[in-house]
Amino acid sequence: MRRVVFLRHGSHDRLGHILCGRMPGVSLSESGHAEARVLADILAQRFAGEGGLRLLSSPQARTRETAAALADRLGLAIEIMPELDEIAFGEWTGRSFSELAGDPAWDTWNATRASARPPGGESMGEVQARIGRLLDRLAREEGPPVLLVSHGDPIRAALLGLLGLFLDAYDRIVVAPASCSEAELWPGGGRVVSLNERFTG
Repeated sequence: MRRVVFLRHGSHDRLGHILCGRMPGVSLSESGHAEARVLADILAQRFAGEGGLRLLSSPQARTRETAAALADRLGLAIEIMPELDEIAFGEWTGRSFSELAGDPAWDTWNATRASARPPGGESMGEVQARIGRLLDRLAREEGPPVLLVSHGDPIRAALLGLLGLFLDAYDRIVVAPASCSEAELWPGGGRVVSLNERFTG
């Protein structure tokens, strides 16, 4: 089995207000940097003495900044993986949630994630497929644990796949900022070991 730890990036100032997606310039807030440092300290304790850890990150600034705190604390190099990237939200990128409220396409997206698609963007199924390909590769390799720094919905998509649940159940799983969820993988499958662990300094 291959142990993987899904880590959502820390908080940023647009969180809960703007649908950032892949918009540039979204960096961690002061509290987000503090969350990342606490997360790094906890994981350093958890994996003390474990050699060969890998640290993989989405290419977005907020994930790379979260990964940097882990890299500094654990002495790891960061590997950028497009498979861990945020959903491409197309025309919705950068819009506020208040703007999107009442838009029929937005309502459909939130009700039927398994079949809906943001205008000009990426479906949840495509997100699940790309992150699933990464997990399949990791499952086929023997090796030490892998830390995966990503975003809320891609992590949800991965966990739903491991649990055998439909994508429409995405909102039954909470993946909070700077949270930690763990899984064990094997070729063709896996299991969720822990979900949405939060830590405070």
